[in-house]
Amino acid sequence: MRNLKSFIAGSGIGTLGGLIGLGGAEFRLPVLVAGFGFNTLQAIILNLVISLVTVFFSFIFRSGATAVETILNNGFLILNLLSGTLIGSYCGALFASRIKMAALNKAVMVLLVGLSAIMMFQHFFPFSANPLFSNTYLMFSAGMAAGLVIGSISSLLGVAGGELLIPTFMLLYGVDIKLAGSLSLAVSFPTLIVGIAKYASSDSFKIVGAQKVFLSYMALGSIAGAYAGSLLLGIVSSSILSLALGVILLVSAVKIFHGK
Repeated sequence: MRNLKSFIAGSGIGTLGGLIGLGGAEFRLPVLVAGFGFNTLQAIILNLVISLVTVFFSFIFRSGATAVETILNNGFLILNLLSGTLIGSYCGALFASRIKMAALNKAVMVLLVGLSAIMMFQHFFPFSANPLFSNTYLMFSAGMAAGLVIGSISSLLGVAGGELLIPTFMLLYGVDIKLAGSLSLAVSFPTLIVGIAKYASSDSFKIVGAQKVFLSYMALGSIAGAYAGSLLLGIVSSSILSLALGVILLVSAVKIFHGK
């Protein structure tokens, strides 16, 4: 029964990954802790591994709706944010013990609420699909700075940061939300690898081997969900996706507010 629940939970969260372009870590973490009884550190490690699977297959399945060629044509945007997120992820790990998590949570909550409002506004009053900066150097600098912030937050909270990456691609580069979701997955994948590498040499990582059956069921559910989400991507409009992302951002903010 536990493995069946694992599969069902994985498929539900994986659907979000395939549809919107998220690893689903922020939704999976409380499920692993409250639903399956893992402690926070164990849940973070398992979450990172399952998120990596979800992101990988979501990216592959979404290629039917967002051509790989289109993603490659936006390689500069991926590298721009990725250069910041990887550095931010590393810095976040270094300063994790020095930062007051209560203050960080409040700052992230405000950021999420603000982005939620923007995404919901986008649903009713679509933005002009233009980059925020016309100057390449300004755009690169802004992307680097945004990546640093996202990478630091992702490292400290143990998530891939897709809910922050997607609005950044949309607002900074003027990218449609469907393409932004795929670009977000491309950035999230190496960021998650860095996150996993941080724990791979510790004794805590043994939880992956100890829970390999549980992980397998949740991973399979995530793959099935990612495929279902990718099918929905061709049906659901960009406007509805913006609204859905706005709701997800708001839910994430509420979870952080309540310390979950």
